[in-house]
Amino acid sequence: MTTKFSSNEDGVSILEFALIAPVVMAMMLGTLDIGHSLFVRATLDGAVQDAARSSSLEGATSETQQDLIDERVASTIRELAPDAKVTVSRRYYKTFSTAALARAEEVIEQSPGNLKCDRGESFMDANGNGVWDADGGSDGQGGARDIVIITFKVSYPRLFPMAALLGWSANVEMQSESILANQPYGDQTGFGKPVQVNCPSV
Repeated sequence: MTTKFSSNEDGVSILEFALIAPVVMAMMLGTLDIGHSLFVRATLDGAVQDAARSSSLEGATSETQQDLIDERVASTIRELAPDAKVTVSRRYYKTFSTAALARAEEVIEQSPGNLKCDRGESFMDANGNGVWDADGGSDGQGGARDIVIITFKVSYPRLFPMAALLGWSANVEMQSESILANQPYGDQTGFGKPVQVNCPSV
């Protein structure tokens, strides 16, 4: 009877399925999650490129128009990820080279220096906005001929509650940016000579 029991294969398929099913399901859900994220990323890149082109037009310099453009991108993303949180930032520069270098405004530092505007120091305000800019740019869309970097950040919960099993974060986070020159609808403004300004007290 022992021999008969040991050679009995009844229920083997169910046992094998029970062992394999969790692995297969995790692989399937992980593949679907990655595919969805790639689709959202491709859609975001396309929407950001379109937003950048629209923002560079003369009629898009007002904050109202920029809000409409930004909302169009957010709506596109939320069609794919309804709970997505979309944030946008615009930084403008006078040339492509200053945008690429993204150098901080010069700080007149105490010794030893830390390359930051703190400890009651002062800085040379090159763009005249009264704020120390770590990348040398200014907030906003700028004006004619200015170089603008538009950055959209997106965060949304994963499609399936299995992120912890695979060691992933609970949210998908991605960023897309575009750099474009505003149309030459007028003369480009200048900042003038840098002015020494006190750093904010910490």
